[in-house]
Amino acid sequence: MKKMILPGILILIILFVTFAVFEEVNKFDPNQKRLACQQETTTFEKIHFENPIWETNNLIETNNFIVKSDIEYSRYMPSHLINILTVKQADEILNSILEKHIVSNTPNEKKLIIDYYIYENDKEDKGKKGPKSKLYAGYVLFEFKLDNKLVYKIQTDYMDIDGKDIKDRMTCAIESFLSIK
Repeated sequence: MKKMILPGILILIILFVTFAVFEEVNKFDPNQKRLACQQETTTFEKIHFENPIWETNNLIETNNFIVKSDIEYSRYMPSHLINILTVKQADEILNSILEKHIVSNTPNEKKLIIDYYIYENDKEDKGKKGPKSKLYAGYVLFEFKLDNKLVYKIQTDYMDIDGKDIKDRMTCAIESFLSIK
């Protein structure tokens, strides 16, 4: 009987320690700002640990990604961004940021989808929920997907009505994604 109790206790201890370590590793506070650039403006991120996050970073470094993009200009107020930034120009900005992280052109059948859009804050939209929702000029939202699964999502506000800080916010989004190891 004593021979069965000791192994049972050891198994319970191992299970408890394993569970505690797993919980600690997977603890993630989306409001915690991991990088300095995330503190500059309101930034939200979501890391999907259950999806293949660990195999995605090198897809940027090996030039195995596809960019999808869009811009949503304001509708209820005159758009400041419409005459300043097109989707093509935004893609050129993003590609210049991504080029700095490419270290090789190693073909891979898997492609990371970088799906982003720029939203211009429509301050005259009647659906706005109070004065705080009118403090920013817009936001940039990035979704990183592999095998049709969302692995990482980040939304970060830009403050300049002419979009002069959009490149900085895009850089922050890419650096935030690449910082996950």
